Amino acid sequence: MTNKGYQVKEYHCPVKRYCQTMDLKDNPKLIEEYIKCHSKPEAWPEIRAGIRSVGILEMEIYILGSRLFMIIETPLDFDWETAMDRLSHLPRQAEWEEYVSKFQECVPTSTSAEKWKLMERMFHLYE
Repeated sequence: MTNKGYQVKEYHCPVKRYCQTMDLKDNPKLIEEYIKCHSKPEAWPEIRAGIRSVGILEMEIYILGSRLFMIIETPLDFDWETAMDRLSHLPRQAEWEEYVSKFQECVPTSTSAEKWKLMERMFHLYE
């Protein structure tokens, strides 16, 4: 954990952000394994490439206990439903979702869009 913050990538165009949440099974060993399988050396390259191929610019996942919080940044013209449908049909994506479902509180055959729940923004300090 850090109290120094995380650097955010800057883009040369306006972006929009999606925030999602999901719970993991409350098992420290499974949580440790889930974190490891998302590390740069362990993450499946096809999954990372697929995420980029549907138009996602950046994806971050944060964890507190067994609760996950994901931030996704996309171009302004990004269409969520179209991109999630494309993502679910990419090679190895269903295999990945089945693999990580053993860590997640979800139905094992769920797609990423079915597992992760979009959150509603209730406050912002921009104005």
